[in-house]
Amino acid sequence: MQQQSQKLYVGSLPYKTTEDELYQIFSQFGAVVSVKVVTDRVTGQSKGFGFVEMEKADEAQKAIESVNGSELGGRTLVVSVARPPQEREPRSGGGRGDEGGFQRQRRFRDR
Repeated sequence: MQQQSQKLYVGSLPYKTTEDELYQIFSQFGAVVSVKVVTDRVTGQSKGFGFVEMEKADEAQKAIESVNGSELGGRTLVVSVARPPQEREPRSGGGRGDEGGFQRQRRFRDR
């Protein structure tokens, strides 16, 4: 029976952590499929967390047991199985000129 890959959440990363560094850490426990450090879209600055996908679930479990709670750059890492992404609900209102959206109203007092 073939094992499926498993995606891990890695939190509390030092902001200067690179994807190469994460790869080096997790590849000690097995084959790494992908690594992603999440960054701010505008600034490009790390948000302090990322994801590592391991080829085999048992290797991912070994990585969790070994890396979770360890220290990197003065921060204690948090590693767990990543939750599947949640579908975002469409926002109601808020469109340009739609009813229900935020509209600023100015009121002037009689002087």
